[in-house]
Amino acid sequence: MTGPGQQFLFASAPDSWGVLDYPGPSWEQSYEKMLDEMVEAGYTGTELGPYGYFPTDPDVLRGQLEKRKLKLLGSFVPVKMGDLNAEKEVIERIRKVGDLLAKLKAPFLVLADDQTPGRNAFSGRANDPACRRLDAEQWKHVGKIVAGAEKVAQEFGLDLVFHPHVATYVETPEECEKFFDATSHTNIGLCLDTGHAVYAQGDAVKEAEKYKSKLRFVHIKDCDQKVLAAARKNKWTFEEAIEHKVFTIIGQGNIDFPAFFRTLKKNNYSGWIVVEQDVKFDAVTTPPAQSIAESLKYLRDVEAGLENSGAAAR
Repeated sequence: MTGPGQQFLFASAPDSWGVLDYPGPSWEQSYEKMLDEMVEAGYTGTELGPYGYFPTDPDVLRGQLEKRKLKLLGSFVPVKMGDLNAEKEVIERIRKVGDLLAKLKAPFLVLADDQTPGRNAFSGRANDPACRRLDAEQWKHVGKIVAGAEKVAQEFGLDLVFHPHVATYVETPEECEKFFDATSHTNIGLCLDTGHAVYAQGDAVKEAEKYKSKLRFVHIKDCDQKVLAAARKNKWTFEEAIEHKVFTIIGQGNIDFPAFFRTLKKNNYSGWIVVEQDVKFDAVTTPPAQSIAESLKYLRDVEAGLENSGAAAR
């Protein structure tokens, strides 16, 4: 997947431009300008973003990507995993997105639980005793849903990975463990998001180590711990915390990325890393083109530091 001497390949995603999961003003942005800005910043790949923002005609999208030499990596697909009556809807959605990804030779389908108002009210505070959790029957259903999703992904030649996400029923490290227990009969991997791990009262480095055998895809976000503390204190929803800029340009928050990348390197993780900064559309102080460029520069410096320390050790 990577070239000679390359352990990590960096991609971007539409959420750094504030593109939401549903149509609205954020979808009126020029996707062509967005792709141009990714390339200018130095990225070589992109995620699809919400289905329908980029062209869904594979020939059109393929042409736009190829002329910029960008690789399409996959799509984030949130589904109602704990809803016992939503299995048909879940599989249909996975099949629709998977068909487009397969036609563009994308490697990943990134599955996540869908956000709910009840869990959103406890964003970052899911350990609160008042926070609702999945029951035993629902966890069994999660295992069934993932098995069905894996079958569809295999039909399309896609690697199915799971993204623990704030404001969902699989948010905390404990819930992530329950998820992989419930899906142990499948081969689903982990898409670890550093920002969501910290937001969920976890530790990105520890999660990367814990799931080193399942870690197949990485999303990079940085998190401002002061804003996160305020979010918990004031009981903000996930969207309110994003509006207050809980996620920062990479390197300007509090996540220890040198330690995180040392862990990836030690465990021989090799491949794509998607750099993201969830922002509220039309409420950014730093233009997305500048933000993603500064983020990549910081990560390249981290990567160079690892290489230099490795050379010194030899």
